[in-house]
Amino acid sequence: MSLLRIALTDFVIVDHLDLDLDTGFTALTGETGAGKSILIDALQLALGGRADASVVREGRPRAEVAAEFAASPAVVDWLQQLDMEPPGATLLLRRTVDTQGRSKGWINGTPATATQLRELGGMLVDIHGQHAWHHLTHADTARALLDGYGRIDSGALLPLWSAWKKAEAALAQAQADAAQSQAQREALLWQTGELEQLAPLPLEWPQLHEEYTRLANVQALLDAGHQASQWVSEADDSALSRLTRALHTLEQRRSLDPRLASITQTLEQTLVLTNEAARDLQLYLRHTESDPEQLARLEQRITTWLSLTKRHHCTPPELPDVLARSRHRLAQLDSALDTESLEKHSQDCYGIFKEKSEEISANRLIHKDKLATHITQLMQKLGMQGGSFDIHLAGLEKPQSTGAESVEFLVAGHAGTTPKPIVKVASGGELSRIALAIAVSTSEVNGCPTLIFDEVDSGVGGTVAHAVGSLMAQLGQHRQVLAVTHLPQVAACANHHLGVSKVRVDNGVVSQVRSLTPAEREQEIARMLGGASVTDVALAHAKELLT
Repeated sequence: MSLLRIALTDFVIVDHLDLDLDTGFTALTGETGAGKSILIDALQLALGGRADASVVREGRPRAEVAAEFAASPAVVDWLQQLDMEPPGATLLLRRTVDTQGRSKGWINGTPATATQLRELGGMLVDIHGQHAWHHLTHADTARALLDGYGRIDSGALLPLWSAWKKAEAALAQAQADAAQSQAQREALLWQTGELEQLAPLPLEWPQLHEEYTRLANVQALLDAGHQASQWVSEADDSALSRLTRALHTLEQRRSLDPRLASITQTLEQTLVLTNEAARDLQLYLRHTESDPEQLARLEQRITTWLSLTKRHHCTPPELPDVLARSRHRLAQLDSALDTESLEKHSQDCYGIFKEKSEEISANRLIHKDKLATHITQLMQKLGMQGGSFDIHLAGLEKPQSTGAESVEFLVAGHAGTTPKPIVKVASGGELSRIALAIAVSTSEVNGCPTLIFDEVDSGVGGTVAHAVGSLMAQLGQHRQVLAVTHLPQVAACANHHLGVSKVRVDNGVVSQVRSLTPAEREQEIARMLGGASVTDVALAHAKELLT
């Protein structure tokens, strides 16, 4: 996958630009202030870079950047993981910024966040700026470059390290809180034991209350039952005897008036129901008796229940839930106080992390010398004969999520000198060349299909400049390379040449970028050689460089 096209609208001093890009090595040149780096800035914005209102062309409501890439299976998989529409033959990233600094982004027309654009951009383009060497002084950058070069998956350490640290923290917390937790546990044990003695069951309280009420009033219930039985069936003038006499009287006269039939029928049904009620009353009286012992037990249980309810500030029906929560909390404390198992878990997690960390350390040890040798060889081509590059792995006191060692780049600018940390190399030109050598060395194994060098050749010239151009041309045989340069020797090595210029228009000045013809390219390189005026000597030299 490579960058096919970039389009800008109202971006800084560009009113409109629609530029097709080729594979291979493309040089981008122009006079100072013409806006050579505008394309790089615009591309970084499209790839999720920081949005700033200052990029909006003066007098315009918003700036817009679009970048089109050839599609690849890796990007298709990435988009499908986010449930985004997979691309056809090409992938289009678009971003806008308004005068308030608000930005919007899209991937193939689907709204996307800046984070998503950055993540996707990391798969598409690798940008090296003229001050890239500053980042090389950071241990994180050095480690990432070494791991990338050796294709070392140090990212696999993070979840293992996190699991170990989480287990460590749980153990430390348990140990620190052991005394307090033990006190809580003892109090909870007493509380739970008290509740378990009662053993309140769900839905028991209303049944308990109902049974107690019945036993407490059993004599009144018996008295009422006996009285009712007398009135219903046992007394001489009971309801049952009266109903029987009434029914007998009406049956004797029913033939005299048909209307008595329905009344007689009702009396018959009433008599049946009254007999049933009499039998039920007898059964009730036979099975109802006083039970002082059971009543005492119920009274004691209710008293205990209400006492615990008051102590735990809950209603009587909620007491079983209080017991369940106490048991659960006790189980939690028992688990937290199990420092032995927590310690074993921490050791197991560390063992898994350590095994993977040692594997990564071994790979870094192997590849650091290979990378250092490659960079040292390139330094000789870049005018640093006798110089050397080294990579130092220093063991950390405590392993980190990235491994058990830090990575530091060391450089000796000349033969016979001891390699020192790259930050201590004095010459800015040397730093730029070393940064370029590192970029070239690591870019050869970098997965990004498009490499951009933004004036990384600053501070070099002559044969070294030609060496820089040759290296970029070499990279361009397998990758798409775009270099913003001020060196004619570098530009002359390019397969394609883009010229940047300022043009006056009615409402000010705009920057334009276009592909140069062979004749225009000779003129541009001659200008780069000779300054403001293009002389015959400069033109002849330009033709010589291009042959």
